[in-house]
Parts: sequence; C-alpha cells; structure tokens
Amino acid sequence: MTLVGTLIGALVAGGAFFLLRWVLEARQISSERGAASPMPTPLGLLIGFVTNFFDTLGIGSFATTTAAFRLFRLVPDELIPGTIIVGDALTVLAQAVLFISVVEVDPLQMTALIAVCVAGGWLGTGIVTRLSRRAIQLGIGIALIVAAVFMAFGMFGLTPPGGTARALTPAAFVLALAINFALGALLPLGVGNYAPSLVLFSLLGMDLKAAFPIMMGSGAFVATVAGVRFLSARRFHQRSALGLTLGGIPGVMAAVWLVKSLPLQALRVLVLAVVVYVSVTLLRSGMSRDADVPGPPA
Repeated sequence: MTLVGTLIGALVAGGAFFLLRWVLEARQISSERGAASPMPTPLGLLIGFVTNFFDTLGIGSFATTTAAFRLFRLVPDELIPGTIIVGDALTVLAQAVLFISVVEVDPLQMTALIAVCVAGGWLGTGIVTRLSRRAIQLGIGIALIVAAVFMAFGMFGLTPPGGTARALTPAAFVLALAINFALGALLPLGVGNYAPSLVLFSLLGMDLKAAFPIMMGSGAFVATVAGVRFLSARRFHQRSALGLTLGGIPGVMAAVWLVKSLPLQALRVLVLAVVVYVSVTLLRSGMSRDADVPGPPA
C-alpha cells in the first residue's frame, strides 16, 4: 500500500473510531440522565448546513459557527470549541479524503506535516478541556480576531499568490513543521488552520493546490483525535454537535454544485462583520465579573 493509501486508511479508521466513541458516549449520557439523547433542532441543522457550506467555499466554519452559537445563545461559551470539533470532525474528514486522493503532493512531507499538527492538536486539546469559562471566552475572542485578519487578507488580495512547487525545500520544510505544530495546538480553541496554512505555504513557494491536502488532512486528523478527547471530557454540546454533523454533509454537497453562482465577496464581507462583532462581545464577556458563571447544560 502506498503512503497516500495508508493516510486515507488511517483517516477512515480514525473516523470510524471517533463515531463509535461518540455513540457510546451519547448512550452513557442518556443512561445517566434517564432520557434519550436530544436530537438537533431545525435551527441547529441550518447552522450546520450554512457553516459547512461556507467552509467548502473557503470562508471557513470555525468563526461562522462560533458567531451563530453566540448570536442564538445555543451553546455555553466554554463548550463552543469542543462542540465545533466534535460536530465538524466527520465533515472535515470527508473533505480531506477527497483532496488527499486527487491532489499530488510530496507524500513524505505531507505525512510529517500532518503528524506534527496532530501532536500539537493533542497538546492543545488537553489544555482547552481544562480551561475556565473566562479563559475560553477570551481565547475564542482573540481567535476570532485572528480569523478576521486572515479573512481580510483574502478579501483584499493580500494573500501571497504562491509558487509552483509540490514539495518544500529542507529549510522551508523545517519551518513548516514548527508552524504546523503551533496551528494544531491552536485549532482546538477555534483557530481554523485553513487560512493560516494557505498564507504559510504561499510564502514558502508551494503551489496552493498542493497545500489543500496538507491543511485538510491536518484538520481532519486533529479533529478526530481532539474530538475523542472532548468527548471523554464531555466538553461539548450534544444537540448542537449533531446539528453540525447532520446539517453539514448536505451543506458541503450544495456548495459543490452552487459555488459558481454565488456572490462570494458579499458573503465574505457579511461574515467578516459578524465575526468582528462576536469577537468583541466574547472579549467583553471574558473581562466581566460574571464570566465564570456556568451556562445551560448540554
């Protein structure tokens, strides 16, 4: 079996294990509460559809999902990172399998970059699952500001155009390993790795098409690994996570068919405005006296 085939097999196996772990955890929670697992609401399914639709178009899903959860008060702030990771894990995994299968890139470098990102994600998840509500609010608020900056780069054409290389030079590869580890550590807090990865690989002279399997593979592996840790710590909102998964799959399919007929620039401006607003409200909440008052149960 080729290295690419091994990566795809590992993704599928990881996704199956994650799904099994989620089912078992949901049953355990239902047994303890004496009630069936809550099913997603129509609003939750719509959020899953829209945010993953945006993700497929390159707008991103972390920031938009956080904005929706905050605006509609669906998920306590301290559960937002875990809910997004758990809810979007299978959707991101499907995207990663597709891109790794069809886009040519140096398999050894891709595997190493994904591995260090997963290591960073494992470390970052362990920290996030122990953070207080105040720390989560401040962390997500800062993460959204970072996301807004990268969104603005893309909107105003400030992202480097990239090169033609399908593999990095030794020096660039070492730098990419260090940065991909950091991106993996930040991903569980809600700092999506797509936009920073595109900037990174563009600056290093890589063909942007070759960057997609690396960044999507990294995101998928981190999501499944981190998702298991969030499940074990029960730092996620069950109903909303299900909404992201069940609504997200058709959202991805719709984006593939409709991508050529949508006013993407207008959508990006709207998303940017919402993200900035939500980041400000989160930072204000994190600095308030009642920041550590727990939210409603999952």
